[in-house]
Amino acid sequence: MKTVQPVQSFDKIKLLADSRRMDILRLLMASPATLTHLARTLKQSPAWIRHHTLALESAGLIEVSETRRTGKVTEKFYRANADALLLQEIILPKTKKPAIIFSGSHDIAIEDIADNLSRHLNLFSIPVGSLDGLVNLRQGLCQISGAHLLDENGEYNIPFVRRLFPDREMEVITLAYRTQGLILTGGNPKGIKKVADIANSKVRFVNRNRGSGTRLWVDLELKKLGIPAEKVNGYETVVKTHNEAASLIETGRADAAIGLQAAAHKHNLDFIPLFEERYDFVLPIEQKKNLNPLLEYIQTADFRNILNSLTGYNTKHSGEQVAV
Repeated sequence: MKTVQPVQSFDKIKLLADSRRMDILRLLMASPATLTHLARTLKQSPAWIRHHTLALESAGLIEVSETRRTGKVTEKFYRANADALLLQEIILPKTKKPAIIFSGSHDIAIEDIADNLSRHLNLFSIPVGSLDGLVNLRQGLCQISGAHLLDENGEYNIPFVRRLFPDREMEVITLAYRTQGLILTGGNPKGIKKVADIANSKVRFVNRNRGSGTRLWVDLELKKLGIPAEKVNGYETVVKTHNEAASLIETGRADAAIGLQAAAHKHNLDFIPLFEERYDFVLPIEQKKNLNPLLEYIQTADFRNILNSLTGYNTKHSGEQVAV
C-alpha cells in the first residue's frame, strides 16, 4: 500500500506553491522520469525543467533513482521521495510573544486564560472536541489539548492518552471539575425532566460535534436507555461549543441540549444537573518550557477566583497533575 507523507516545513510548502514545481512533483510521484521525458510531457525546455528539479531535489522532495547510459548519452531518472504528500502548516502572526495553539474540547475558562495571558503569549484555539484535539496533539498541530473523555470503565482521559501516546511522555493536569446537565428553555415549557425526555418528537434537541466528550456521553447514555439516535429530534443538529448550544436555545431554535451549567447560567436558561466531570489539559513533556506561562497561571489564586465565578465549576483539584 502506498503511503501519504506529511509536510510541515513552511519552506517546502512555499516551494510547492509554484504550480510548475507541483506539476513536476506529481508526475514523479506517478513514475520515475528523465528531464527529457518531463520536458516532453510538460511541453517545456529541458533547461526549464532542470531549474525546477534542482529546487525540488535540494528540498529533499525528489531524488535520482537510476542512471542509465545509452551510447554516449547518460540519463538520470528522477523520482519523488513520497507516494503522496499532505501539506499542513499553521500560519501564525509574527510577534515577539510566543504563539501557543490549543486544540480540544471547548471550555469557557480558556477564553479567560487567553485574555489574562495576552501580554505574555498569543493563545489560539481550535475547538474540535476532546478526541480530535488529542489527535491534533499527536499530529503536532497544537502544543496543548483539553479533554473530558469518559471511557466505559468510568475513568476520565487517561485511557485515551495512553492509547494515543504509547511512545511519548505526557503530562495531564486538571483544569477543574465541571457540572454538565440538561440546558433548557427558560421556564422549561416542554416539561423536560430527564435525558429520556429528549426522545419526545416535540422536543428540539441540539447535539455536539462527533469526538467531543459531551457527544460521547450523550451516545453512551442513549445506548443505556435503549433510545435509537434517530428517535431524537435534532440529533444531527451539531454545534462545536457549549455557548453555541445555549445560544440556539436562548433564541428559540432548540429546546434542549446537554452542556455546561456555566453556559446555561450565562444565557439565563433553565438547567437540570446530571453529572460532574473532570476536564484536563494534556501536553507532551517537551512542550512544558513553551507552556510555562500558562501552566504557572493555572496555579494562581487569581485563576481559581475566575473559575469560582463560573457557575458549576469545582476548583478543589485545579492545577493537580494526574498520573499517566
